[in-house]
Amino acid sequence: MTSRTSDWSHSPAINYLIALLSGGLMTLATAPFSLWWLSPIAVGLLYAGIHTLSPWQAAFKGWLYGVGLFGSGASWVYVSIHDYGYTGIPLALFLTVLFVVSLALFFAIPFWLYRRFTSPGWAVLSFAGTWVLAEVLRTYLFTGFPWLLAGTPQVDSPLAPWAPIGGVYLLSLITALTGTLGVELLRRRWLAALPLAGMWLAPLVLPGQWTTASDETTQVSLLQGNLPQLMKWTEEGQQDAIDTYTNLTRQQPDNVDLVIWPETALPMLETDARPILERAKRDLPEQAALLTGILQRNSEGRFFNAIVGAGNVEGNYRKEHLVPFGEYLPLESVLRGAVAFFDLPTSFTTPGEPGQPPMQAAGLKIGSAICYEIVYADLVAKRARDADILLTLSNDTWFGESIGPLQHLQMARLRALENGRYVVRATSNGVTAIADPRGQITARAPQFKTASLTDDIHAMQGQTPFTRTGSWPTWLLATALVLPGLRFKKRNG
Repeated sequence: MTSRTSDWSHSPAINYLIALLSGGLMTLATAPFSLWWLSPIAVGLLYAGIHTLSPWQAAFKGWLYGVGLFGSGASWVYVSIHDYGYTGIPLALFLTVLFVVSLALFFAIPFWLYRRFTSPGWAVLSFAGTWVLAEVLRTYLFTGFPWLLAGTPQVDSPLAPWAPIGGVYLLSLITALTGTLGVELLRRRWLAALPLAGMWLAPLVLPGQWTTASDETTQVSLLQGNLPQLMKWTEEGQQDAIDTYTNLTRQQPDNVDLVIWPETALPMLETDARPILERAKRDLPEQAALLTGILQRNSEGRFFNAIVGAGNVEGNYRKEHLVPFGEYLPLESVLRGAVAFFDLPTSFTTPGEPGQPPMQAAGLKIGSAICYEIVYADLVAKRARDADILLTLSNDTWFGESIGPLQHLQMARLRALENGRYVVRATSNGVTAIADPRGQITARAPQFKTASLTDDIHAMQGQTPFTRTGSWPTWLLATALVLPGLRFKKRNG
């Protein structure tokens, strides 16, 4: 599997430039650009020249790719820190750059290990396996950041039918293999065409749908208040939220079954919001239930980012996977009070217990994910096992007018496809939408407008292979691709 390398691949400087540009290509592959075919090209460009580099040069190449990826694809972090985190421009730029260069290490370290411990003779397989294992590491280490995974854009590609089988990491593995095999084809290694064709043609015979819809429909209405984030936690902002959401609730149709407000729709504790929710429920048809995101405080004084209901609703949900700095503060004794961004109103919440049962409302068992949780494929798959639909509430106002909300929506769509469930997504100012079990948008509210989105959904029965097993079979496969190429002899040079 070794091959001649082109002249450009022997130049570290050109390798570094290509790595930086490849990160930008991966961003263009994802929403809102959705040029999904650039994803394997980005991987292929990284693979093509890496075997002419030393381990440390390979690490620098991987780091530059990460800088290009997160510098372009996660630029919305600056908006969150500066516009809504009360942080000045110089400090916001510094924190954003620190965020980008730190996350880029998730590529530097695997690339170093790849060049140090794998043989070029197995490069086609081991590079793709290393890629996926690096994504797994990025998902879980230090609470994780599974944003801009290589497989995510494939929700819109011919590879999409693989998602219900192995989820986003299988899509990433096929994407990475497409990149490495494509390079070998360009090197006239014609045998690479066989596995490449197999991966891309197999979706033609895979089942189009793994789950079945119930006969009954449920009409849901998602309310989008579009209230200014900077005013939200003021007394005036609280009253605006009460007026906006109660007025929108009164306008719902007589046959609505489920009305949903977004994450922390009312900027107050549940104990203060409960009378408002009960009054709003009385404005709805008798059969309708009301769900909302809200802050809870328990008897021990702990705060939770939660979903609660009014009407015929059983249970509630407390967010399990919190966002560092946004919902809790690492090294709190050092950082609290140091920068205004570290003192956000919700940066003191406690994670909910694992294994919470699904909420029940409007005859549906609901698997919940609040905001950032929807990007964790295996977390959502666990919720889907006992649920008829998936619900995600978010406050994407923090992203401003950046590309962040559209990336967030794309990942929610992939969760729908992976689990064969409707994903109902209510947000503060967009993108509020409903994705069907194939991951396609059936209804969508305009961003940055006060809106009510109403559509019919179905409870889904059965489970996809991914819902049953999660990602571990793909993780094992990726490991199996790496193992044959491992070598532990000391490299010369």
